[in-house]
Amino acid sequence: MASFGARRIDPARLAALRAAAQLLHRPATAKHPADVARAICGAQAQDPSAGRLAFRARSPRVRAVDVDRARTEERSLLRTWVMRGTMHLIATEDAAWLVPLFEPAFADNSVRRLVQLGIDVPTQERGLREIRRALEADGPLSRGDLVERLRHREILLDSSSRLHLFRLAIARGIACLGPDVGSQTCLVGARDWLGEPPPHQRDAALNELARRYLRAFGPATEADFAGWAGLGLREIRSALAGIGAELAEARVGDQTAWTLKGAARRPRRRIVRLLPAWDTYLMGHRNREFLAEPARWRRIMPGGGILRPSIVVDGVAAGTWRLRRGESAMQVEVEPFADLDPAAAEAIAAEAVDIGRFEGRPAALVDAPTG
Repeated sequence: MASFGARRIDPARLAALRAAAQLLHRPATAKHPADVARAICGAQAQDPSAGRLAFRARSPRVRAVDVDRARTEERSLLRTWVMRGTMHLIATEDAAWLVPLFEPAFADNSVRRLVQLGIDVPTQERGLREIRRALEADGPLSRGDLVERLRHREILLDSSSRLHLFRLAIARGIACLGPDVGSQTCLVGARDWLGEPPPHQRDAALNELARRYLRAFGPATEADFAGWAGLGLREIRSALAGIGAELAEARVGDQTAWTLKGAARRPRRRIVRLLPAWDTYLMGHRNREFLAEPARWRRIMPGGGILRPSIVVDGVAAGTWRLRRGESAMQVEVEPFADLDPAAAEAIAAEAVDIGRFEGRPAALVDAPTG
């Protein structure tokens, strides 16, 4: 039952409200990659090129080179595993409170998987000590360099076990992902790269997570928050209770949802965006009916771990697209679910040009091949 005074939100307006919360209207405040990452509580980035494009969708100023510079030179962005155990680009200043929230489950999973792969716990601990010593003495180091150093210490790793040992080193605060050398992201000592972390206060961090989530994804339900974070409902409810004085209750259909008091209203201008694969906007809510009807959602997420780049109009999925990179230019292939009105079609053409601006080479819009 709705509480007295709970604001009813028209389901037809819900997508546009959530799109604005995700900065898809590209506000003037989104000037720097770290500003964007902070506002949306991280950009999903298991695919580095798609992760970069999430910043373009939210800022008309940011370029791909700015995102790379923020991560590798300024150190204002950090690529690491957080929500749902998934790689994100987060604001580095948020790492001290955000990363430890997910480290216990992350570390336990890595330990368990390493044992399954034949690396017992004493060998894991010995490997972590060697990684710490190597990074303190000679970091940053590529993963290949670290594997070779571990081999000399008779710690033999295959491609699977090395991934989980490095993830365990990151979860334990020994290492983090740092600069690139060629196509490889090197590991560095976490304290060398990030400084000494302050004491972690889990309750305060959970409260901040709730605050950031609702700012970036509200209106949202408890189930939405739990699904996005990958945390249990007990902690989710505790986090929401911890910021109870800041919350406004809303009703979306028959569901209770929450926003922050004074949350941004729906923007007046239309929002048309080409979102990259695995964009965080698509991952923020358990119930995705506001985004697309089931048949259309299956075209975006057909299974097998695939979530395709999407065309979004006022927060609603209107099709898919693909970026084809040539040596000197790029093609943006679009495949709308239905005919687009002239204004939306014109906006999508402008989006294709803007992808070229972001990437630093020309991009042209083409229709996806049929058949």
